[in-house]
Amino acid sequence: MRKRIKIILAVLISCLVIGGLVYQFTGVKTFFNKDILSTAQIKKNIGSKTIKTRATKQKKLTAAYQAKLDSGDYTSANPYVKVNPYGTSPLSALVVFKTDSAVKVSVEVVGKTAKTSIKSNVETSYQKNHTISVLGLYADYQNKVKLTLTDKDGHKTVKTLTIKTAALPEAIQSMSLKVTKNDKTKMSIGDSNLTFLVRSTQYPVGVDADGQIRWYSTNYVQHIFKVLSNGHLLYLTKPDNADLVYNDLVETDFMGRVYQEYKFSTETKSNESANSKDETTIIHHDAIELPNHNLLLTVSDGGSKYVEDTMVEISRKTGKVVKVIDLKKLLPAKLYKEYKATKRADGKLDWFHQNSIDYDTSDDSIVISSRSQDTIMKLDYQTGKIKWIFSSKAASKWPARYRKLLLKAADAQTTFTGGQHAATIWATNETDQKQLVLFNNNIAISNGDKKTSGQYSEGVSYLIDETNKTIKKTWSYGKTLGKTNFSNVIGSNRKMTNGNYLIDFGFNNAGKTSHIVEVDPTTNQQVFNLTFTNFGAKGYAYRAERFALYSSNYHFKL
Repeated sequence: MRKRIKIILAVLISCLVIGGLVYQFTGVKTFFNKDILSTAQIKKNIGSKTIKTRATKQKKLTAAYQAKLDSGDYTSANPYVKVNPYGTSPLSALVVFKTDSAVKVSVEVVGKTAKTSIKSNVETSYQKNHTISVLGLYADYQNKVKLTLTDKDGHKTVKTLTIKTAALPEAIQSMSLKVTKNDKTKMSIGDSNLTFLVRSTQYPVGVDADGQIRWYSTNYVQHIFKVLSNGHLLYLTKPDNADLVYNDLVETDFMGRVYQEYKFSTETKSNESANSKDETTIIHHDAIELPNHNLLLTVSDGGSKYVEDTMVEISRKTGKVVKVIDLKKLLPAKLYKEYKATKRADGKLDWFHQNSIDYDTSDDSIVISSRSQDTIMKLDYQTGKIKWIFSSKAASKWPARYRKLLLKAADAQTTFTGGQHAATIWATNETDQKQLVLFNNNIAISNGDKKTSGQYSEGVSYLIDETNKTIKKTWSYGKTLGKTNFSNVIGSNRKMTNGNYLIDFGFNNAGKTSHIVEVDPTTNQQVFNLTFTNFGAKGYAYRAERFALYSSNYHFKL
């Protein structure tokens, strides 16, 4: 018996010694830390699953529209038209009709000015049954909508509909959207692109080059607003706009039809204010679609001490968590155990504050942004190993094993970031070089540049040599705008298909104004300037995105 006790004690002592050595040499504490939760516990805390609440409610509507089509009562000369067919997208309409011969249909919502028409080839095959999605209508307006029917011989017939829409709700009417620059010949507009203001709370809206609202949802949305590979929308919302918890992740479309819903535990939640009376959420900043079509989300782990430092991959089909990445298990324990840069009223530590994820298809990795550490990292998605770290924190302050991962500035003009947001990674012509695009808030939280902190914010592009671990700033815009456009929180910088950059200075004038600009990097001149004010409490533009209403991968079908 004594021998057995000695063996047990020896094993325990060995564990303590090994754990101490691991912490000493790697900075990652792995033993006997009750605040580091197991993967199983995090999965339980997230508690995700699929539900069918919205989709079930919509089944009757879809069946009714199918019955209209099947009836044969509606032709191209006299189609059935339903504005806001699913009740959440008032500037959309469904047009249903039959034709005697097979035709393809294209749609155009006629714009009020040049280059503001919304166009799409909504049907890519010849058919006799037609369910046409009409997107990009003006509010409170007699919209002219042209349907072009093309038969197999190439003959075209144009039918023009007049579709009347309702006025905007008061909360959106009261917003001020002022465009002072819109060079439509240089903007990245396409046939159906809008600039979407992704709100920190409240209704998301899409505006054209004139600043006219051409799409909005009657659902409140927080932070997450993405177009998926199938052309559907993914956004974070509530069961009801009056609720305090943003807890429903919904796969829908611009028409408002719901295809999938994901529900999360109501117990695991947090917010930026740390005030229990404010709106809370479990998914706090970002979500992306992985190549396997599952969803990767930024979450809190549900523990009592740390927030916003975990990612979970959920199954697109079941909603269950299939992978957990706890950043506390990848980074030096000092970063979270000794973090003092910011404080929360609830006593929890927001030591990492992850605010973005992007996926690099070239090497199955993800790039993530940490506001609290003024740091951007690249992780191998399968192994979780860190590939590189972009941080101004001195190499000597990192444990030895991390030093070889640090990117070194290629020249004196390459500045480091502070409190940055919305980091994305892009391929270049060289396999070992990548472009990193982000919004640099330029506010030093723990490692940022204290000399320039608070003086300006900027959209930035870097070139990273992943082999030699160097980074070089190749373009930036915002420094000349100074404090007027300084945004101490939120913001984004998106690379457009034509090479322009769409920058959201989201939190200007103490959070009373969002400035959205599109910049031509060859001249560093603005080609679009939108000032967004009167948006209500916390309704500023968290991000600005340029999305197409019509995707080549999506065609509405009943």
